[in-house]
Amino acid sequence: LQRMLSMAVEVDRSPTCSSRKIADDIFPFILNIPVRSQREALLNTMESQLLRCRLLELLFQHSCDVPTTSSMSLDKVLYFLSHSSVLPQFQDETATWQRWDEMLQYLSLLLLSYHAFPLAEHLRTSVSDRMELIAQKAKPRLQDSDDISQLDIQLKMNDFISRMEKTLGEPFPPQIQEKLFMLQ
Repeated sequence: LQRMLSMAVEVDRSPTCSSRKIADDIFPFILNIPVRSQREALLNTMESQLLRCRLLELLFQHSCDVPTTSSMSLDKVLYFLSHSSVLPQFQDETATWQRWDEMLQYLSLLLLSYHAFPLAEHLRTSVSDRMELIAQKAKPRLQDSDDISQLDIQLKMNDFISRMEKTLGEPFPPQIQEKLFMLQ
């Protein structure tokens, strides 16, 4: 399945367009996956970073009270950090801290997926054009919304931690503390 999805993203002249179409079709099914380990297995084994990035973006858009229309960027990851509620309650019964833990896991995965390839733009171009970029050793072009400061990150993280403290109380479980550190 992962190989087929990866190839489906690549067959179009615009992999970004393909990944959006495929993600829009797959997303409702992800919401119906009942067990966290199954959702994570699907997302962790995804071969297409672009498709995984788009699916995670949709998941966080779904969990925001006020979705944003901006394009995917580091600023948008910070927006999700500030505006996402814990991920929608899936069909399994999980403790609140585990839902926050899953959210942190997916935020980290979104950041890694976005940073790995789409940021470098190589996966945003067709396969034939990508070869030229690689041969030219093209440098990634950052978007304006990818220019964020350490202060922005610290303020958003502090706000996020405050929201979690209101819900979970202190101290956080070790898994949450580890994921917070990794995300920051």
